[in-house]
Amino acid sequence: MYERFLKQIRHLVLERCYIVTLHAYDEMAADDLTIWDVESALLNGKIVEQQRDRQTAEHKYRISGMSIDERRIDVIVKFGPTGKLIVITVFAI
Repeated sequence: MYERFLKQIRHLVLERCYIVTLHAYDEMAADDLTIWDVESALLNGKIVEQQRDRQTAEHKYRISGMSIDERRIDVIVKFGPTGKLIVITVFAI
């Protein structure tokens, strides 16, 4: 259902065309996750939900995947106005 978006997300990750918010970095630190864990989840996970931001009406995607050490994590991303992927938040399940 979301294959086109997932393909675009993976392409942007492989090209290192993404931005991680400060909030996402804080959440990564709280769950002892690295950027490699986030990349792993984005490259190998699946979109489990499309959300719509209440304030901006932008589409966001919740991707569920595995970290490097095989913990399940969810990553919330959106496409930014410059074409880069924005990692909004990350959390371990």
